[in-house]
Amino acid sequence: MPNSQPLVTHVVRQFLPNRGGLEDVVANLCKQLPSLGYRARVVTLDRLFVDPDKLLPAHETIAGIDVVRIPWKGSNRYPLAPQVFRHLADADIVHVHAVDFFFDALAWGRMLHGKPMIATTHGGFFHTQKFAAIKKVWFNTLTRVSASAYRDVVCCSLSDLETFKPIAGSQATLIENGADTDKFADRASLRPVKGLITIGRFSTNKQLPRLIATMRALVDRDPDWRLTIAGVASDLSETDLRQAIAAHRLEHAVNLVVGASNEDIARFMEQASLFVSASDYEGFGLVAIEAMSAGLIPVLQPNDAYKALAARHDTIRLADFAEPQAAAAEIQTSFEALTANPAARSIAMASAADYAWPAVARRYADLYDQILKR
Repeated sequence: MPNSQPLVTHVVRQFLPNRGGLEDVVANLCKQLPSLGYRARVVTLDRLFVDPDKLLPAHETIAGIDVVRIPWKGSNRYPLAPQVFRHLADADIVHVHAVDFFFDALAWGRMLHGKPMIATTHGGFFHTQKFAAIKKVWFNTLTRVSASAYRDVVCCSLSDLETFKPIAGSQATLIENGADTDKFADRASLRPVKGLITIGRFSTNKQLPRLIATMRALVDRDPDWRLTIAGVASDLSETDLRQAIAAHRLEHAVNLVVGASNEDIARFMEQASLFVSASDYEGFGLVAIEAMSAGLIPVLQPNDAYKALAARHDTIRLADFAEPQAAAAEIQTSFEALTANPAARSIAMASAADYAWPAVARRYADLYDQILKR
């Protein structure tokens, strides 16, 4: 018997098996939707940016999610994939994730597919200052026109809302990202230990060389400190990072782990008390919330997203990793504060619970409900 639930087709440039914040958000939302009355399908690209020579299956079911993959050409910054229009016919709603080719093409081609659409910003395309002037012009012209095609432009952070409100007006609404608070729940060391961990793609905005330089300053203060860097190659390769680690003579103190599973990462968290991020741009700060769910105390670069989180949660500490000595001093102070008040671990976990996915998905389902009623 056919499933009578309305179908939401999620369009996103990268998805599982790729790992990252964008992929996690889409996957977690799709997993929640059936319990809220909606079917979910994902349309994505057939090659991962980190492994462009490997062709993925055209159709696959991953974690119960129907995944359709389409070919693409061009740059991974703006991949061209016009076949997306072939996979919208049975959609009741099209949900576009991020501001890229799909965001523009489906807006300008709405007369072809005729589907109601919403978009989630995921930071737009302002992750770095590279080509900042061109990006600003593009945003205020093409992106402004494209945004008008969407019933709702969902901003996943306060900083995104401030950015998109001027071009999207009343269409801009705030639904902060959810976090998988079960994935690493309660896995941080039960007692304070001089262990740090950072998680994420090896992309330039993560500023991992600054984190490594800070680790040098920290080890000079106290040789017992250890750091785990867990992630996948991006703008920076594994070789780039190993060279940076060697240049600072930190092979004994920094553990670089590439392609670790969630369970592997959870085991590394058991050897850590603090989560660190030198990232100069985050769309929301999802990974910091996941770290808090483990009981880790975050020490974060004061970018807009992290400053917004820190304003809400006293357990989050801010440090400028552009100044390694000062950042090392803040990490040491954060560790001493945890040692003096071990309850901070439990407070961090309780704070993360506010971002659990069921409530966030319910807000998206409410938007879908409104669209179908209209």
